[in-house]
Amino acid sequence: MTLDVDIRKTLEAAGRRFTLQARFRSDSQRVVIYGASGAGKSMLLKALAGLVTPDQGRIELGGRCLYASAQGINLPPQQRELAYLFQDYALFPHLNVRQNIAFGLQRGWRNPSSQTAHATVRHWLAALELDTVAGQMPHQLSGGQRQRVALARALAAAPRALLLDEPFAALDPALRQRMRAELDKLQRQLGIPMLLITHDKDDVEAFGDHLLRMEQGTLVDTALELKGVTYEG
Repeated sequence: MTLDVDIRKTLEAAGRRFTLQARFRSDSQRVVIYGASGAGKSMLLKALAGLVTPDQGRIELGGRCLYASAQGINLPPQQRELAYLFQDYALFPHLNVRQNIAFGLQRGWRNPSSQTAHATVRHWLAALELDTVAGQMPHQLSGGQRQRVALARALAAAPRALLLDEPFAALDPALRQRMRAELDKLQRQLGIPMLLITHDKDDVEAFGDHLLRMEQGTLVDTALELKGVTYEG
């Protein structure tokens, strides 16, 4: 599925000015945007998801226009059919695992039943091995379990693509390695395109089929060598 992005966004606060300039096209199933914290990676991801509105430009996914300033097109997040996995997972603390997964399937803000038996919820509970913790609250889960719940909630809505914001940053090193392997396997099984942002070279090595480097708000067309692996912007 082709992702075609050409956007610009400027923010000003406390006398400081930051400009995001992102232009790229990819047919890869795995796109990684690599860069230091504060480089603008999260802003780019939020612009793709519809959580931030660019000042100008265009975003297309699979030939479908999500945003075009010239034509006045700006689809709301729920119509973009993109699943956004936040760095802190953003689980609802007052809802159990089953309810958190079910939340992405409904319209409005009414909480799903604590005993919801939706077939899609049952599917993802089983697929991500969450059956045994289905009735537990987020604070009762391990870091890896919380990540799997967030991923299940994202996938339950059958998105066209996954947007992953530093998905392993909150995990300890050993767990990061295991969760990378789990995401690698799941993405290959589902065949769902994903765009992942990170500052971790291990994420790049695991998922960087198409790699872009962001520096001070701009995607840089240079190569970066790190431990024998070539990263191309």
